[in-house]
Order: sequence, then C-alpha cells, then structure tokens
Amino acid sequence: MQENKPVLIVGLGNPGAEYELTRHNVGFMAIDAMAPNDSVWKKEKNALTTRCEIAGHKVIFAKPQTFMNNSGDAVLPLMNFYKIPLENLVVIHDDMDIKVGEKKEKIGGSSAGHNGIKSIDAAVGNEYRRIRIGIGHPRDFASPIAPVDWVLGKFDSDQLSAIKSVIKTIKL
Repeated sequence: MQENKPVLIVGLGNPGAEYELTRHNVGFMAIDAMAPNDSVWKKEKNALTTRCEIAGHKVIFAKPQTFMNNSGDAVLPLMNFYKIPLENLVVIHDDMDIKVGEKKEKIGGSSAGHNGIKSIDAAVGNEYRRIRIGIGHPRDFASPIAPVDWVLGKFDSDQLSAIKSVIKTIKL
C-alpha cells in the first residue's frame, strides 16, 4: 500500500431496496458496518461514497450504483479522480465457494466467475486486495436453487448473524 495515497474500499452489491440483505450484497453490508456511524454519503462517479480517516490513513468507502456486472464503471472513475494506485484498492465481495460466515483474502488472481470482479479486472487490472466473504453454495444446503438465484436470495437469520460476525473481523 502506498502510504501517502488514500485507500479506496469498495463493497460490491446491487443498488435498490429489493437487493438489501441479499447474498450478492455482502460487500454493501461490509461497507455500511465499516464506515463511521456519522458518515455523510454522496453520489459521485457512479457510486455512493463517504470519506474518513482510519489509523492515520485517508479512506474512501464506496458502494457502486452500477449494478454488480458493471462495477468497473464505478471503480475506474473513482480511482482516476482520487488518484488511487491499484495497490490501495480493496474490494469486498461475496464468494459462493467459501462457507457462510468465513472470509478469505488475496491479491490478484482470477475472478472465479464473479461478474463484479470480472468488470473491475477489465477496467483496472487484477492486482488489488480482495476480501471474499463466504455466502455458501446452494449445493451446500442441498438446495435446487440455481446459483444466479442463490446470490440474489436473502440470508436466513443464522446466516445473517454469521455474516455480521465475519464482517466485524475485517481489518484495513
């Protein structure tokens, strides 16, 4: 991370009340939990953003308003406007290949079929920090639901509790 540059933390999700608390919106949920309670959000560059300072770092939290598959259309303009180097980009998103309530982090790598990550990779490259929050796969629950419908489904209360707990463990 370049110490003299802001950190852009992007939570992936879909805008709109109908998508709140869906599996695909864990990135938005993480951003809402991480941003200070008194945050003032504004719409800029295809995203809702707020700025603060955490542990001496200037931080910009962002929730793209472009829908998941076009997340790069929000991330690239924000990076250009705030002059964010790729190593100062952090993206938080859902991952079906990780159990509910677990998280994994990595820098770079493939999108593993995640359309939001594909869009960001196409816009800015892929050598940025990713925090992947597990939402489980329908097969883990012996569910006949198709993956596309699974990610747009809502958590049950136990899953939501596990998600909120893992979000609390995210560190800058």
